Amino acid sequence: MNTYTHKTLWKLILLLLAVAIGMFSFCYTYLLVRNLKTEERKKIEIWAEAIRQLNFAADTGQNLAFLSSIIEGNTTIPVILADGKDSIISARNYDPIKVNEPGYLQARLHKIKEKSEPILIYLPDGHINRVYYEDSIILKKLIYYPVVQLSIIILFIIVSYLAFNSSRKAEQNQVWVGMSKETAHQLGTPVSSLTGWLEMLRTKYPEIPFTDEIASDIARLEKITERFSKIGSRPELVSTNIIPVIRQTIDYLRSRASSRTIFINEFDTLAEIIVKFNPPLLSWVIENVCKNAIDATEGEGKINISVSEIRNYIIIDIKDNGKGIPRSAHKKIFNPGYTTKQRGWGLGLSLAKRIIEDYHKGKIFVKYSEPGLGTCIRIMLKKS
Repeated sequence: MNTYTHKTLWKLILLLLAVAIGMFSFCYTYLLVRNLKTEERKKIEIWAEAIRQLNFAADTGQNLAFLSSIIEGNTTIPVILADGKDSIISARNYDPIKVNEPGYLQARLHKIKEKSEPILIYLPDGHINRVYYEDSIILKKLIYYPVVQLSIIILFIIVSYLAFNSSRKAEQNQVWVGMSKETAHQLGTPVSSLTGWLEMLRTKYPEIPFTDEIASDIARLEKITERFSKIGSRPELVSTNIIPVIRQTIDYLRSRASSRTIFINEFDTLAEIIVKFNPPLLSWVIENVCKNAIDATEGEGKINISVSEIRNYIIIDIKDNGKGIPRSAHKKIFNPGYTTKQRGWGLGLSLAKRIIEDYHKGKIFVKYSEPGLGTCIRIMLKKS
């Protein structure tokens, strides 16, 4: 299991744990609300029974006082007492200002009748009164509390996830920048030394034929050193012809790759397309994408490079006939640490994405890919 997969698994576990805690809290609160609703109905039933008995009571004042205390004890549940024809007799625990408004209690009664059945009070004269009640203010707040609670938990999870990602990326960036600059510093000394040795070799043994190839490789090392030294700083973009940079990068890869890897230029190598870009970094992107294509074909395949213009964009398509990429991994291949190779850190395409999208404000993505049929990576840059 690679580093990226391992981190993704842990993120998923933490997310599922947070969701489980949130759902448990939601369910517990929901059960609590249901229990409170049951208790409130029982309380109103007792209240209705007290009214019924009060109509029968004719014995002691103590009994009347006890029943009155039950009736007066309801200070939270809105109640409407109506006769058998639903004419309102009295109401409790409603806003006293709104109660005086014409039609207010009738409107409340109509809404209550749509939601629940009344509690019946059978009076000694054979008449029936009806008790209609609503949820108390506390219960109404508790009904919405689970939704609010779950929303807060989800929001907390999202904010925590974004903060964690941002912090981790910032820390990773500092590590990569420091390591890149140190790599550039370490490469600088041997590259300078190799340049000196090459000049001595040319002076003493001018007949040696391969000094030009050595010079080309030293120039390549100098370019790599320059690339590493620029990581972490905003690169300078220049408006120039992009075609020579693409051609030179492909020519270099062609001369270093296996003879069984065929590079096909599907563009006019003498064309002129002006784009604002950083040549060393764009060359690095094309090189990384092509090296992935070489790995996908296992050193025996075709890599087609095409350059075209669509409206305000220059399009670079790099196609191979390799093993392809599963659809589920089309976006993952650009994440730091994601790799399918036994060796490698999974940074090549991640750096390519950062160079194209962050520095050049362009786009890089998998245009299409099918296992066994090949892959096409598309790079889009705005024209000058």
